[in-house]
Amino acid sequence: MNLSRREFSSVMAAALAAGFPLHADAATKASNLYNVPKTGNVHLLHMTDCHAQLLPSYFREPSVNLGVGAMRGQLPHLVGEQLLKAAHIKSGTPEAHAFTYLNFERAARQYGKVGGFAHLATLVKQLKAARPGALVLDGGDTWQGSGTALWTQGQDMVDACKLLGVNVMTGHWDFTYGEDRIRQIVEGDFAGKVEFVAQNVKTRDFGDAVFKPYVIKEMNGVQVAIVGQAFPYTPIANPSWLTPNWTFGIRESEMQETVNEARAKGAQAVVLLSHNGMDVDLKMASRVTGIDAILGGHTHDGVPVPVIVKNPGGQTIVTNAGSNGKFLAMLDLDVKGKSVVGFNYRLLPVFSNLLPADKDMNALIAKVRAPYSAKLTEKLATTEGTLYRRGNFNGTFDQLILDALMDVRGADIAFSPGFRWGTSLLPGQSITREHLMDQTAISYPWTTLTDIRGEMIKTILEDVGDNLFNPDPYYQQGGDMVRTGGLTYTCEPGARMGSRIQDMRLNGKLIEADKTYKVAGWAPVAEASKNAGPPVWDVVESYLKVKKVIKPVKPNTPQLVGVAGNPGLGG
Repeated sequence: MNLSRREFSSVMAAALAAGFPLHADAATKASNLYNVPKTGNVHLLHMTDCHAQLLPSYFREPSVNLGVGAMRGQLPHLVGEQLLKAAHIKSGTPEAHAFTYLNFERAARQYGKVGGFAHLATLVKQLKAARPGALVLDGGDTWQGSGTALWTQGQDMVDACKLLGVNVMTGHWDFTYGEDRIRQIVEGDFAGKVEFVAQNVKTRDFGDAVFKPYVIKEMNGVQVAIVGQAFPYTPIANPSWLTPNWTFGIRESEMQETVNEARAKGAQAVVLLSHNGMDVDLKMASRVTGIDAILGGHTHDGVPVPVIVKNPGGQTIVTNAGSNGKFLAMLDLDVKGKSVVGFNYRLLPVFSNLLPADKDMNALIAKVRAPYSAKLTEKLATTEGTLYRRGNFNGTFDQLILDALMDVRGADIAFSPGFRWGTSLLPGQSITREHLMDQTAISYPWTTLTDIRGEMIKTILEDVGDNLFNPDPYYQQGGDMVRTGGLTYTCEPGARMGSRIQDMRLNGKLIEADKTYKVAGWAPVAEASKNAGPPVWDVVESYLKVKKVIKPVKPNTPQLVGVAGNPGLGG
């Protein structure tokens, strides 16, 4: 990709406004950040887990992403300086800010916001201009995560992705609009334009494929198969009543059969568009042969370098491309015969101040937001501290939600799901309704208030902990650890299931197994809990309007045991 003089001038002006130091070397670096020479004959652009973020935003990467067992100290379970060292990224650079939490407030103010579909569209067009036939792949979690996506049932994102030029997609949170809505989009909006693929989604009655398992595309004389893998545990992590007629699963043996079939039909390269999560992808890559590359999502890991996994049939390139529209992955493959003989991979941060907004995408975004503008921009409060979500155990915005649940619902204890999506705010920013919806916009938003015995509280924490820290990735079924308000506890991630959670306390007193506690929560997956209580955004909004100013929030995190020196634990 070569920048025109006009594009170069635009980049330089934006970089100066963003605070990039523009001495000669820095100016050259800014202009070359997106200058990736074309190699090979197969070209793939991959985004994943944007969670409906059409506009640029701040997003803080995790300071805690623990790996246990064989994954300790391995990608993607490296944070901060450890990640920079593994990826050979210099501290204090724009890339260091993009991939880590280090000096987040200062760096965010210096380098500006990230993502935004208008800026992403510019980067896609620039990369495609030098790569004939390049495919744009969407790893899912695209139609959910914002107010406008919820209120339009994902239509804003469907239209944006079509304009972006997405060719192939798989899914996860997208399924939470229900089977009828998914079919409407796949069979209507996407017909003849976007292929929705998922080899692991079957009908409950006869086990028939719900979607195409793969597609084969011809590119520069090469037949390329794109196999889809939706999130295997969708009916567990999300309400099963939203997809009652479909079954999911890892389906490793079926994956091997699908790859073999695609190869038999002439595929010279096979790429898996996956929403497994990176740990699952790494295991699958070691066991399923014939996959040349896995472009992964779900776990929101912005991994700057690919992991090469050996298997009985050769090797597989495994990647994960972050979240929130913050990154665009570029994979060039050099295919000769039926083999990949070389590749080039880059995970490019989307700095909105360095990429001019695409005019057509900007117009579409303005159009879809216009009916909701007043609602989105209403100020609810001001934050004096950084608000963020991402991390294994808690985030400051999660803590704000917990505090609101306990205060408004009158609970002793509060639980909030370990969702990984949600934008970040800097000190001094207004908390608008849009920011609140970025943290809460789901199709099952009801709050609950339940009397729960102490022994059940431990069972819940143990169960969620095993979903996160089971040493076998195929048993990791959800997001991050459930966030807790009021309740403190000790956690040993490397312990056996049933033994990770100890010393649970409320107000300094040990939780009693046979005592009942009033627990508030939200996002219930059981159908019986539909409309159990007011939507979570109403609860938090009322809290914010009373408080007006949110003092710096300290997240309630467990005392950790057995993780000293773990490179997935930052400062």
